Amino acid sequence: MTILSRSTTLVLGLSLTACTTPAVDPSLERSIGGIEAVDDHAHPTLQLAPGAKPDTEYDALPLDALPPMTLPARLRADHPDWIAAQRAVKALAIKTPVEALDNAGIDVMLSNRIALGPGLTPPRFRWISFVDALMLPLDGRLEAARTPDTRSLYALETKLLHRYMNDLGVAKLPASLDEYVAAIVTPTLERQKKLGAVAVKFEAAYLRALDFDDPNAGVAHLVYSRFASGGTPGRAEYKALQDYLFRVIAREAGRLGLPVQIHDTDIAGSFYSAKGSDPFLLESAFNDSTLRATKFVIVHGGWPLVTHTLTLLAKGNVYADFSLTGMVAEPRQLANTLRMWLNEYPDRVLFGTDAFAGGPDQTWEAGALLATNSARRALGLALTRMLRDGVITRERAEQLARMVMRENAVALYGLGTGGAATTGAAARSVPEPGMPARSVPERSASARSAP
Repeated sequence: MTILSRSTTLVLGLSLTACTTPAVDPSLERSIGGIEAVDDHAHPTLQLAPGAKPDTEYDALPLDALPPMTLPARLRADHPDWIAAQRAVKALAIKTPVEALDNAGIDVMLSNRIALGPGLTPPRFRWISFVDALMLPLDGRLEAARTPDTRSLYALETKLLHRYMNDLGVAKLPASLDEYVAAIVTPTLERQKKLGAVAVKFEAAYLRALDFDDPNAGVAHLVYSRFASGGTPGRAEYKALQDYLFRVIAREAGRLGLPVQIHDTDIAGSFYSAKGSDPFLLESAFNDSTLRATKFVIVHGGWPLVTHTLTLLAKGNVYADFSLTGMVAEPRQLANTLRMWLNEYPDRVLFGTDAFAGGPDQTWEAGALLATNSARRALGLALTRMLRDGVITRERAEQLARMVMRENAVALYGLGTGGAATTGAAARSVPEPGMPARSVPERSASARSAP
């Protein structure tokens, strides 16, 4: 009885200690909350004047036209976290995109859009362009017929390619593949960089599997020359051309110093191929020695196949962000992933939101707040566990937090230094997901990360 009594007392004491120990170290929480973040991936919408036409350029493949789909619970507008974030944004009466960034503690938002525009201007908003259309120059009717999801998407890519060609003053496809690359692919990438793009993005997983195999250049040239002036290639033929052009585009992007982002998660679309978005499918491209000058970013971190992503981070030129994941996963789930990644490749991990406009009850401004708060919470949980386990020092924990939320992206995209985060921004707390930050630092017009 005496032994049992002592054991009970010990267990009770440990339980009381656990209950009074905060999940996130308070000092670390304040440090993470004070970081003015660089958002690796988002789809903000334009600040439109009353009566203006709706913004349709927030994505090259808007999913509005897809058949009804089932979203993860935390991505639904009726989830408590979304409701809280939406109420917080409404209560603050945010009027401009810049105010939305300030509210979420984001210094720079890398904006994945067809083009920037009113309210979305540098240095706070930096452009990431779309390049799937350059990979799809031929008639895609057979490809579009794959699933009910893809029926509407290929036509959007054709429309975007025609826009790119019009921007260059090119009326029709050249006769040969080499001419197509020289007259359309390379000039488009160069033009996008000149217009301010800091990276390019593939959304290919919505259209096809990510198995960009080692291409047969001879077959690719034959397919292009046969169908450039008309006709519809077979699926195997078109895949051979796409595999070739993917690497051409990636190689040219690397030459221009533009990182290549690749959408990779299993979410969105009732007929979306989860198997086709396995990060391991990208290994052939990542192992291409001619692409080592190109830096790749696995956008959304390949969620939920995050261990596959971890393996690919061993490549010298591969990074991963956890955009969208902060809105899909609970902070404790995301914390487990972050600890795993940070333990091995801390310089390859990037914060992102994937803030998007999903209707009046899911504004991108609320998404930015929700995802950022979730990310700060998850990062705090991960680093606190590492700190308490003796894996890292407090100084290292704070350094890792800066790397993830800001510094890794600044280095990857060449955004420069400075800004509120490095000039003493007021500490921002790390609230529960969806709730407003309790302390928003004042921002000056000159305090920016990007030059």
